[in-house]
Amino acid sequence: MKLNHAVTGMAIVLALAGCQRTSYNSSAAANSALPPLQASPVPSVQSGQLPPPGAADPSQFPSAPTNTAAMTPGVGTAAPPATALDVTKESMVGNWRVQNAGASCDMFLTLTNLGSGSRGGTRGCAGELTAMGSWEVSGRQVLLKDRNGNTIGSLYKTADARFDGSTNSGQPVSLSR
Repeated sequence: MKLNHAVTGMAIVLALAGCQRTSYNSSAAANSALPPLQASPVPSVQSGQLPPPGAADPSQFPSAPTNTAAMTPGVGTAAPPATALDVTKESMVGNWRVQNAGASCDMFLTLTNLGSGSRGGTRGCAGELTAMGSWEVSGRQVLLKDRNGNTIGSLYKTADARFDGSTNSGQPVSLSR
């Protein structure tokens, strides 16, 4: 019985020792602190009237994008023919075999969002398709985009597992499974 009381007493003492309060010596902390930073001078604030809209210096604004195909489907890319079949984003997901400029390569399309489109990429491709980073469905077209979101080509569905189109430079592109 004495052993149980001793063990219980020891457990209580150890538990209370862990809860022991330590004090903070603020005068010791103040002596070891770094000196305060020096204030930096601030230039005076100016006020004035802004120029009317349109009167600003045009060189202070960035130039408009040069590739308007990224914003307007069908511009700079082959427009889908009237015989183009309907296409859904979900039907495009997966691995595709690509024929481009007489060579074969692979294209991978996912539903992972990337900018305004979905993530995609190529392996073993040449030319403009090496820069492919995303894609999106716009009407009956599939737009292929570079990593900056600029359209680099467009495709349209011609058969159940086949898409045809071209890159912006006019190279024919075909996808098949």
